[in-house]
Amino acid sequence: LDIIQGPLMDGMNVVGELFGSGKMFLPQVVKSARVMKKSVAWLEPFMEAAKAADAAGTTAQYFNEAGLFTGTREAAVALAESLQTEGEATEQSNRGTFLIATVKGDVHDIGKNIVAVVLRCNNFKVIDLGVMVPCETILEEARKHNADIIGLSGLITPSLEEMMIVAKTMEEQGFKVPLLVGGATTSAKHTAVKIAPKYSQPVVHVGDASLSVGVVEALLDPDRKADFVAKNVEAQARAKASFDQRQQVKLVPYEEALSKRFTVNWDKYDPPVPEFTGVEVIDDMPLTELVNYIDWSPFFSSWQLTGKYPKILDDPIVGEEARKLWQDAQNELSLLLKNGRLKAKGVYGFWPANSDGDDIVLWADEDRTTELMRFPMLRQQWERVGQKDFRSLADYIAPAGQSGEPVPDYIGAFAVTAGFGCDELAKELEAAGDDYRSIMVKALADRFAEAFAEKLHAHVRKEWGYGASESLSNEQLIEEKYLGIRPAFGYPSCPDHLPKGDLWKLLNVEENIGMKLTESYAMWPAASVSGLYFSLPESRYFSVDRITKDQVENYATRMKMSVKDIERWLAPNLGYEP
Repeated sequence: LDIIQGPLMDGMNVVGELFGSGKMFLPQVVKSARVMKKSVAWLEPFMEAAKAADAAGTTAQYFNEAGLFTGTREAAVALAESLQTEGEATEQSNRGTFLIATVKGDVHDIGKNIVAVVLRCNNFKVIDLGVMVPCETILEEARKHNADIIGLSGLITPSLEEMMIVAKTMEEQGFKVPLLVGGATTSAKHTAVKIAPKYSQPVVHVGDASLSVGVVEALLDPDRKADFVAKNVEAQARAKASFDQRQQVKLVPYEEALSKRFTVNWDKYDPPVPEFTGVEVIDDMPLTELVNYIDWSPFFSSWQLTGKYPKILDDPIVGEEARKLWQDAQNELSLLLKNGRLKAKGVYGFWPANSDGDDIVLWADEDRTTELMRFPMLRQQWERVGQKDFRSLADYIAPAGQSGEPVPDYIGAFAVTAGFGCDELAKELEAAGDDYRSIMVKALADRFAEAFAEKLHAHVRKEWGYGASESLSNEQLIEEKYLGIRPAFGYPSCPDHLPKGDLWKLLNVEENIGMKLTESYAMWPAASVSGLYFSLPESRYFSVDRITKDQVENYATRMKMSVKDIERWLAPNLGYEP
């Protein structure tokens, strides 16, 4: 215990200080944590043996005058087991208890895991509850462990609503501990406007892992807490004022936005015809075929190394560490290609389609008389300077009834994953004390999934006929130099996650390849991508952003849901207070 609380913790304290001051990078911190974790695991049997011998009154028999065990590590394990001590394992002192969880309905945990590692490096006890954790479990475990701070993580927009529920419940149950929120879907503004008002104790948005230590230290330091909280309240007041001011930005009425929709001369457009209609299943996509499609820039971002690949490798500040991380990634990638632990599967298809107002109608066959499914879409209403039209994805599909007959247009859909086997492998590595490789495997699985989506889209453009002659490098693919788009539900062009349910039915995703949706419409495995394919050359990505109540009411009717439920799912996009 003296070794752990002495030189090992002294070393980790230095690591924490260097990271907090920007003099050490995240990969170095996680590697340092791996050394610490494995060291503690090695020493643990000796601590348990000392505890057992002390309880049995046989310390002098097994330990010398300096308090060191006189036998081997195996003998220490045997001694602890033979004396069968009761009670909790020997535990080192810590600076406070931090409980963290990915909220209900969300399966993403790379960021959460990084925060946990960083805080442990700084001698905080971290209780990591994992992913898809219900509110009641979070609060029950917080009481059980007497947590000093609770942290919530989430990647998809429905997680914001779940965070609000947790904050509200904490207030109702009389919690007095600070609440931290983080993850890709969160923001300082949303935290200030929607989450903080639900809870009377400090609610702090943490943008990345490097900030978590400073925030936790300040909140647990009696001499610094009041000043930190006051500054946080001031910052949130400014964010709220900025939000209120932004709410005054003009949103045109929905009918006006419809009248100024993006238009195409469909009479002169000859839509490309795919080679087949219906569904195709890719039961086993070899990872070797995906490597050349990987976009490495987001990989470095996930490790908080900012820069575009490959330039980042020569960056004067982060270049050296980026090169080390890159080599570690190549080593892990080689192992994954050899051991077959990750499995990639996909499903995609094409259907006759036409637009009907802001809905996209999919037909059962080429007769275009029997409706198979429809995807209601949302339309821009925010009037920006110089804006000539207000777009909806429905604008990119030829309308039904144009010139008396529908133009024979088509739409595609897909769902791919490279995450089968990832959770099991990551857990094995964590159990072996190797958080670094565990996080690395998950980060690579994400890259493989995105690469799968890129490769499949390239294949689709040829199979659909509108990209048959293209010859693009991976850099050009990453820069989207091709025709057409592949928007995903939950992203700016179609921010609602709910239609993913119909996408799953359309492609029969769960039965065909085993991918699932959570109650919040997060995809499992986490390393997954899904969306729609549009072939129109003029199609572009855009952001729906905020919308008015008249569009919400119209959308609720088209979705066959109540306005209240739609407002809950589209909360980040509402241009009004419901």
